[in-house]
Amino acid sequence: MDFLTLFLIYLCFVLTTVALLCICSGRKESFLARSVNGASQVLSFVIPTQLQRVTQRALHRLFHRRSCLFVVLHIALQAAVYGEYTWEVFVYCWELQFHLLLLLLPYLLLAGNMGCFILCSQANPGIITKSNHASLVKIYAYDGVLFQKGIVCPTCNMEKPARSKHCSFCSMCIHRFDHHCVWVNNCIGAFNAKYFFLYLFTLTAMAATIAIITAAFLIHVVLLSNMMHGSYIDDQGQERAVDILFLIQHLFLTFPRIVFMLGFVILLTLVLGAYCCFNLYLALTNQTSNEWYKSRRHGCSHHLTLQPRDRQVVYKNIYSKGVWMNLKEIFKPPTVLERKKK
Repeated sequence: MDFLTLFLIYLCFVLTTVALLCICSGRKESFLARSVNGASQVLSFVIPTQLQRVTQRALHRLFHRRSCLFVVLHIALQAAVYGEYTWEVFVYCWELQFHLLLLLLPYLLLAGNMGCFILCSQANPGIITKSNHASLVKIYAYDGVLFQKGIVCPTCNMEKPARSKHCSFCSMCIHRFDHHCVWVNNCIGAFNAKYFFLYLFTLTAMAATIAIITAAFLIHVVLLSNMMHGSYIDDQGQERAVDILFLIQHLFLTFPRIVFMLGFVILLTLVLGAYCCFNLYLALTNQTSNEWYKSRRHGCSHHLTLQPRDRQVVYKNIYSKGVWMNLKEIFKPPTVLERKKK
């Protein structure tokens, strides 16, 4: 096996590792993370040591330090999609007399999304400092399972308030820590969770709107050409009726960039839609991503209990206050004064 073959195998492994680490971000002990580590140990026997070190440094810089790379990638993808939408889809749809407000809707969503993106990336997520530690530690009660009183952060040298976590990316403790989002290059905590929620919702709506308009344009083209009632000659010289597969191939050859963009935004809509639903579930149950992941080890409900036989602690969510109050807490985080009134 020559060096080029080894390099190509290793490159494929690196790309797969990057994709898996995006999924496993903030969950170092997950099954996928352990699988990646195991595969890397196996490949370490055949991959040159120097190449391993370069890759490890690159991955460490990407997934263990703050970086603008994913922000640039995020903006580049948006620019590519909106460039194709503007120069082809918008023009064709305008000629086909689509309603102007419908065609402008993606731009309105883009403006809102960029505003939420800037607020989410620039806002203080809830950095715990010595000056605000005393007030933040009083906001949430310790549940005794996920968050225990007296645990000191070895890096910040302060007792961890309930629902907080030390972020290895930012090297600081965050109040009501949810996760570190590489796409906005910032932690998601108590004070910018509302911006992240709106950012995610508008991003999903953008992808869905562009997908719907693009699909409507292609369907309109098919209906105007009366192609579904036509026929074609296959490779064997036989006449066949137009089917869905032939139709997709014809549209791809006629509008290759538009069809490729449509496939991308449809996939993006499905992925973002699922993640948006998951975040809505977390908001309605007053959980963070960090708490949801950690609670999988214990099981979830509403109150803390002890099993009588083995005295094993079972986690039950004590922070949920009902759907409306839970959702309100995202947009208006509680303060010490508000907690004292309750």
